[in-house]
Amino acid sequence: MLQQTQVSRVLEPWRRFVNAFPTPKDCAEAPLSSVLQLWAGLGYHRRAKALHEAAKTIRDEFAGEVPSSVAALRSLPGVGEYTANAVASFAFDQKVAVLDTNVGRVLARAIANRTLSSAEARDLATRLLPKSGVASFNQAMLDLGAQHCKAAPACERCPVARVCRWKNEGGDDPAPQSAGVSRRQSTFEGSDRQLRGKVLALLRENDAEFRTVRKRLATSDKSRVDSIVEGLLRDGLIERRATRLRLAQS
Repeated sequence: MLQQTQVSRVLEPWRRFVNAFPTPKDCAEAPLSSVLQLWAGLGYHRRAKALHEAAKTIRDEFAGEVPSSVAALRSLPGVGEYTANAVASFAFDQKVAVLDTNVGRVLARAIANRTLSSAEARDLATRLLPKSGVASFNQAMLDLGAQHCKAAPACERCPVARVCRWKNEGGDDPAPQSAGVSRRQSTFEGSDRQLRGKVLALLRENDAEFRTVRKRLATSDKSRVDSIVEGLLRDGLIERRATRLRLAQS
């Protein structure tokens, strides 16, 4: 849920989700439509489908227990390097670095004072890991980047300003384009992402005729609506039954 989404938006959906599905098995055995219902307000709905598929994999291949190794976590649908390392570190105390955009800024500014490639950032983040307390260190790095070493840095109150190479040596800001761990999101208003969300919101209320979906989206570009619906069908998020659409069941 936290992938590309602010913590404040995740808290309430997360509470609903874990109350409904306290174990991976509970999630795996629920229909996808139930998962999509609980995903309301989060966007990027393919994450919900991937999470549902990951729960099935955990049930079927890992005896219902979330695996602890990075390699096993990476085998789960929808789980990439960042998520696998974060779960391995915070849930299982594995000695792995957690690298996201926030940490990438800290590394580029405070440690290197130069733009870092993805490989360089990974290597530097790993070399900085302490012998013990790795999870706390990773959390501190994430918080430092999120609260102080932001895109517009708050150097005047940063706790590491005294030892920051960029602060002491000067030069152009090395953080932009460093680490390459995320892409800038496109504008949401008027986007296909927004229309996809509207279609799914309608179907959360009830199954609907295709023509009803078209009408309620209130857009004159009917071909665009058709394309959005076809994309949701391809992604396995909705199903068509004759002329009616509904949230996918499996």
